[in-house]
Amino acid sequence: MTEMRVLTAYFAERRRVHGRFAADAMVDLLEREGVSASITLRGIAGFGTTHMLRGDRALTLSEDPPVTVTAVDSADRIAALADDVIALTGHGVVTLERAWPELESLPEDTAVRLSMHLGRKQSAAGGPAYVAVCDVLHRCGFVTADVFLGVDGTVARHRRRARFVSRNADVPVLVTGIGTAPQALRAMSELRAALPDVPISVRPALLCRNDGSTLADPPATWPLQKLTVHSYEDSHRDGRPLHRALTAQLRATGQAGGATALRSMWGYRGTRPPRGDRFLQLARRVPVTTVLVGPAAALAADRQIIDEITAEHGVVTCEPLAVLVAVSGDRRYRSEG
Repeated sequence: MTEMRVLTAYFAERRRVHGRFAADAMVDLLEREGVSASITLRGIAGFGTTHMLRGDRALTLSEDPPVTVTAVDSADRIAALADDVIALTGHGVVTLERAWPELESLPEDTAVRLSMHLGRKQSAAGGPAYVAVCDVLHRCGFVTADVFLGVDGTVARHRRRARFVSRNADVPVLVTGIGTAPQALRAMSELRAALPDVPISVRPALLCRNDGSTLADPPATWPLQKLTVHSYEDSHRDGRPLHRALTAQLRATGQAGGATALRSMWGYRGTRPPRGDRFLQLARRVPVTTVLVGPAAALAADRQIIDEITAEHGVVTCEPLAVLVAVSGDRRYRSEG
């Protein structure tokens, strides 16, 4: 069995390297190294190691929203390019997660995150493939599903970049969902029949909270963690969108190393049917995820804020990280999970 790795870099969109944007240079590297799948996502809110709150709310050229670049491939291929990705990140965080193409190696009671990298124009079941994948996950009982539309990346090792004046039918799409191992096995059976050439990766996860349930603690054996708060863009806390209230409070404490909020184009939470963007829709009802990464001890205070913000609604998940590298200029702080 080939063990897979998921490498993710978190940094500001306007970060430049040798006169060009770091995100562009990073995807160039991934394409040159023949990475199987990668995607660049533009965040809607967040802050990083400098604790500057960023977002796209004003939609001006002066905005500097957070971005994430995620690459998935074999452990050897990801290891060969990790140092170059870290160097391009500049000020931010780089994480490494272990993923497996099969579920048989995991205990049956393990919750997992299932991920698929697609092209936007791929079709299945007579419609967009990402819609078909979400329908399968929903039918199999997954508690969340998200479809993220990339602005750049690689699909089947080929570069696919969004253009300003274009239908952008070829841009990469990332579909992820949280479910149990048995649910994932059922979903993978259907997905492999419908999309036989699309790789599927799974990695361990913990469902910490589901719409007001007690916030469960991650295992002590996960010293490095990724916490994710799953909500809707129209979910509010004290009159503010939940993800903005969360990022603002986390930044105000000065303890969180950073947070990134990402908007999905399609997906669902709980038993609600999948949904997404609608033309001329004033109140956007698309899913949003807010991601925090760091050592378990450092995230303990953040969990108190997450507990308060998600007390009435929202899904909270936790996943183990194998490696975390905090980058600040030429300085690097590496932790092993």
